[in-house]
Parts: sequence; C-alpha cells; structure tokens
Amino acid sequence: MGEEPYYIDKISDYIERTVLTEAERGFNQMVLYGRDSTVDDIVSNAKRYPMMAEHQVVIVKEAQELSRTIEKLATYAQNPQPTTVLVINYKYKKIDKRKALYKALHKVGVVYESKKLYENQVADWIRRVLAPKGYAITPKASQMLVEFLGTDLSKINNELEKLQIILPKDSEITPEAIEAHIGISKDYNNFELRKAIGDRNVTKAYKIVTYFAENPKDNPMVVTVSLLFNFFSQLLHFHGLKDKSPRSVASALRINPYFVNEYVTAARNYPMRKVSAVVSVLRDFDVKSKGVGAHAVSQGDLLKELLYKIIH
Repeated sequence: MGEEPYYIDKISDYIERTVLTEAERGFNQMVLYGRDSTVDDIVSNAKRYPMMAEHQVVIVKEAQELSRTIEKLATYAQNPQPTTVLVINYKYKKIDKRKALYKALHKVGVVYESKKLYENQVADWIRRVLAPKGYAITPKASQMLVEFLGTDLSKINNELEKLQIILPKDSEITPEAIEAHIGISKDYNNFELRKAIGDRNVTKAYKIVTYFAENPKDNPMVVTVSLLFNFFSQLLHFHGLKDKSPRSVASALRINPYFVNEYVTAARNYPMRKVSAVVSVLRDFDVKSKGVGAHAVSQGDLLKELLYKIIH
C-alpha cells in the first residue's frame, strides 16, 4: 500500500511470475480487480484449495477501489487459508492502521508501505537502479529527468529502460543522450534557467525564457514558477544556515552535494532581503500563471516580466 505505485507493482509482478510454475498457474493463479470485484469475491477465491500444487495465488489489483468495504476482509485475515498467497495492491492510499484489517494482516502476513520519494531523493534512486545494470548517469542528466518527469518512478524507469536499449553497457548517460533519445533539451530547461538566474546570467536566462514562450506546451509556466519558488525558498534557508560547509548545506537543503556551489553563487548574487522579495514576487506570479488577474497576457510575456522582476 502507499503513494508510490512503482514498488507495489514490482512486488506484485514478482509474486505473479515466481511463486507458481507455468504449469501450475492455469488452475491456481487468479487476478482480480477492485473495480470489478467485491470483498466476498476475494474471500471466495482465497478459500479455494489449490489443484495439483502446494499453493494458489490470488492477486487483487487496484484494491483502493474497495476502500469503502475493504475492512470486511479482516474476518478472513484473522483466519486465512494457509495454502493461499493473497496479494492486495492498495495504491495511492493506505488502509487505516488503527483498524482490524491492518492489525490482522500485520500479524499473519507482510504489510509493505511504499512511500513517495522526495524530489531530492530521486536522483540517488536513479543511480542505484542503473548501477547493477552497468550504467552510470551524470548529476545533470538525473536532474533533467526529475525536472521533466517529476517523482513518478514508473515514468522515470520507463525512460531509463529505453536508454538501456539504445546505449551500450558500461556507458554513462549524459544530458546529450537525454536530449537525443528522450527529447528534453539540455540547454533550454528549468534546470538551466534556475542556474542562469542564480548566476545572474541575464543573456542566457532571457534566451531560455524566450524558448519557453515559443514552446509553451512543453514548458508550462506553472511548473517553472513552482521550481523557481522552491529554489528561492531553499536559498532563503541557505542564508539562515550557520554551517555553510558543502556537506551541511546538502543535508539541510536536501540536495545533491554536486549542486551546492549553485546555491553558494546564488547567495552571493541575491542577498537575503532580495531573496525574500523574489519569493513574494513568485507567489504573485504563481496566481497569475493559473489565469487569475492575467487573462489577456500571454504566458511568454508573463515569464519575461517575472524574469525582469527577479533579476533587477
């Protein structure tokens, strides 16, 4: 159960593939879906005896669709059929740990909670997924994937699998490879805009914003404003740190140590008072990017106005 579906699917798929042999699956493996089933259906299938096998496997996918009645499974969980492997996939939510079902499941089986990763944890996850398969990835390439795909591990894994088909083993995934094979620009993205603004590189920042204005569908302003707001909020936190050593900064801001120098540079270019003003400006533009009070203004013009107010 939990907010991150990636590991729920991984564990469930592993059980589906490995508990029974191919010959045993025909009579002894059942996949049910929450939307099309009831708790009574699950219990009825779970109570059957296996045929010519030691176990049967019953997998309930999308069990969150049964959220109103799922507690009825507690009676079965208190006295389960020992020859049945019952797998319940409860995605994006958690069952109530205070109630009878969780307590019964926790007692007789295994409850795995799949938690959503924080954005700063995803780059390390990407590295750990790639390493056993013989691939490395640069910090900037990881950041590009996170910026473009967010923290959805399934989407990120799909793109990584594409790259592994294309690139030879023992190679390093670079921003150039991301641009060529996934279609994310290595030069015109929010990551590069953030860096240009932090460096006060006005020319580069305006080039990126102009590119965004010309390609609004691929670069929605609401995402840009959100990422810049997070950056300047972290910069405000940075100004307040007593210990500004790289390790301490990386830990306090929950960022990859590779990017600490960006914050050091940005802090020199933006004193605390200016950072506070920028955060306030970004709040205003967050509302405008969602169409409130700026109906007649294009997102491109809004972005250029925002950039002017940040840098000047």
